[in-house]
Amino acid sequence: MSEDLDGARLLVQNLEAQGVEYVVGIPGAKIDPVFNALVDSKIKTIVCRHEQNAAFIAGGLGRLTGKAGVVLVTSGPGCSNLVTGLATANTEGDPIVALGGAVSLNDRLKQTHQSMDTVAIMRPVTKYAAEITSTDAISEALVTAFRAAESGRPGAAFLSLPKGIMKAAALGDVLAPVVAPTSGAADAAAISAASALIAAAKRPVVLLGMLASQPRATAAVRALLDRTKLAVVSTYQAAGVLSRQHLDCFGGRVGLFHNQPADSLLDAADLVLAIGFDAVEYDPALWNRGRDRTLIHLDCVPAMPDRDYRIALELLGDIASTLDCLAPLLAGRRQPEQFEALVEIAREREYVALEAAKRRGMPVHPLRLVHALQRFLDEDTILCSDMGSFHIWMARHLIAHRPRQILISNGQQTLGVGLPWAIAACLADPSRKVISVSGDGGFLFSAVELETAVRLKCNFVHLVWIDGSYDMVRLQEMEAYGRESGVRFGPIDIVKFAESMGAKGLQIRSADEIELVLKKAMEMDGPVVVGVPVDYGDNQSLMQSVHPDVIH
Repeated sequence: MSEDLDGARLLVQNLEAQGVEYVVGIPGAKIDPVFNALVDSKIKTIVCRHEQNAAFIAGGLGRLTGKAGVVLVTSGPGCSNLVTGLATANTEGDPIVALGGAVSLNDRLKQTHQSMDTVAIMRPVTKYAAEITSTDAISEALVTAFRAAESGRPGAAFLSLPKGIMKAAALGDVLAPVVAPTSGAADAAAISAASALIAAAKRPVVLLGMLASQPRATAAVRALLDRTKLAVVSTYQAAGVLSRQHLDCFGGRVGLFHNQPADSLLDAADLVLAIGFDAVEYDPALWNRGRDRTLIHLDCVPAMPDRDYRIALELLGDIASTLDCLAPLLAGRRQPEQFEALVEIAREREYVALEAAKRRGMPVHPLRLVHALQRFLDEDTILCSDMGSFHIWMARHLIAHRPRQILISNGQQTLGVGLPWAIAACLADPSRKVISVSGDGGFLFSAVELETAVRLKCNFVHLVWIDGSYDMVRLQEMEAYGRESGVRFGPIDIVKFAESMGAKGLQIRSADEIELVLKKAMEMDGPVVVGVPVDYGDNQSLMQSVHPDVIH
């Protein structure tokens, strides 16, 4: 072992052993020993323009790869700026390990520069938060953080790194890379009981949640549907779990408002099999309050107690392994009662697509943009959605057949995630084309990272829907009070802004230009920002119904 090994180098050696490829962050005096150690490592350091965005990028890497993304920031505000990013990752089930600088331990009780109890700040928004107070604890603490971030329902972990510890001589060993433990299938008796309940049900419905989109779980869901036809609905985060050949089972996505065709399937169900579902994805009070029916919770973690989500049977264990055991017990069984409704939903889906294609007005109707995006969303494309009323149109109407092909935040519903997630998607797989979408409100929350994307030579197209307001807030205010408050802001020149960052900028000026401009953008190298004025006049229908006869 090198005689000059210090805490920072030992930390970096552990990161290398863990297989970390990227560390995303912003430097500072209290964390510079770690940034210095990274220079001599195989890890690529990605410098960002804001710590919150760095956390979004790391969280996006975690969602797309299944391995915890790593974010590294300095003390004080460097750490506190992580809170939103860690809360988002923790709520969404995205594995991330955050490393934050701190003043030396002997200055901890002083009112000194950037002194802050960051562990106390991070505990409510992470699965694990701790401070390393000895070089002997560096390897163990890092392994524990990765295990917490990647195990069970993934999420965020945080380690505080006092500068004195990072500069001190270190004699600890690098621990072997930790692999998140995987449990086996749920109890065999419980699986058998679940199969009997499903077989006896007249109108069973499968509700897919975020963890159903993990690769092994997705494969197991598809294998289940190969053996037995069941009606399926999904949350926004579970987009893409069903393959093309299972589209006849798909009733659509649910979330936010209880008014979708898929909600009619849920309403009529006498049994709901929730797979990898967390209540934050779709509040049970909206879809299950007062309903007397059987709920089966199939997940790797127990369901949170909820008066509106009372479980009759819980199948706890590895999701894929449990489904692999359940599928043979249901083989050949078919509950056809909902399939007439599924056929009608499929007809409605086709009708909406046809109507969307006809819209030629300017500003552009959201459905027209969704229709255009669908044409570019092939198997090799990733779409990263920011937060806003536009994301509801996309979540409801865009069809995907690859898990985690569409990235959506519906837990914290965080503004500004779209562009950083696009950077993460480019880093995770540079061969894929990436589209990200934001409103003109959320765009400026993270638009400074456009320079980061240019520096990294990321190939993505970022589409900005322009209407001059925080429209998702506006439509809810209009519903509640009949008027808006505090939602309007001034315009920016999207093209000039993009060009000022070294990116390319394009503008859609008519509905007939949408496909042409998007095609041109997709063929360009590097980040391209495309602005499009949007007509949100139909947005109030999002809170009522999007049935064809009320889309006007």
